[in-house]
Amino acid sequence: MDMPQLRLVDSKTSVTKEKILDAAEGLFMEHGFEATGLRQITAEAGVNLAAVNYHFGSKEELFQAVLTRRLDPMNQERLALLDRLETDARDQPLTCEAIIGAMIIPALTLARDKARGGKNFLRLTGRAYADPAPFIRQFLSHQYAPMIARFKAAFGRTLPHLPARELSWRLHFLMGALSYTLAGTDVLKLISELNPVATDNDELLLRRLGPFLVAGLQAPLADLSELSELSAKPKAGRRGVRPA
Repeated sequence: MDMPQLRLVDSKTSVTKEKILDAAEGLFMEHGFEATGLRQITAEAGVNLAAVNYHFGSKEELFQAVLTRRLDPMNQERLALLDRLETDARDQPLTCEAIIGAMIIPALTLARDKARGGKNFLRLTGRAYADPAPFIRQFLSHQYAPMIARFKAAFGRTLPHLPARELSWRLHFLMGALSYTLAGTDVLKLISELNPVATDNDELLLRRLGPFLVAGLQAPLADLSELSELSAKPKAGRRGVRPA
């Protein structure tokens, strides 16, 4: 096979793969992972089942490919933005607002870019977080691990008084609130209704969501001593004593 023919085959293969990913992205977003079958995807993409098996192997691997196609570039943008902010800060801790902005702005940029999946992909990500399938939770945990570790280190320098375990909990809540907000079907519509003449949706959402997230990160430490004492007490029925 000469080079022109090889390029033609490669181009056709790439187009087929993208058609499958686009179809799967829309169907997974609409129906969820479990309720979406491979035959639905092949019918939507206009390909046969062998093409899906050839390019992805299984439905699980296809779902992972749908997510990584968008998540990897977005997380790289988040890390690059955080790097620039820290470089400009010259080794001084960033504000919570600045760190949160580095997380939100790339997601909002993606939400407004239909070529990269737009808000439908963020809705899919929200569904993926809520999906009970263990492989999805494990995959997302692994996929986000480097990004989360990097942001956790930045927050740790900004909030040095928080124990590491407490910071992990607060970041868990932060990511949950952020994912829910960005995955909402009417987030951008709500923004435009709140301010019909606004042209900078990123700034508007940051001004509303940012203070809420910052307040949670900076909240006083909760007194958990009473709960610790209760959990340490022996429960009825232990030590050979039968409950009445």
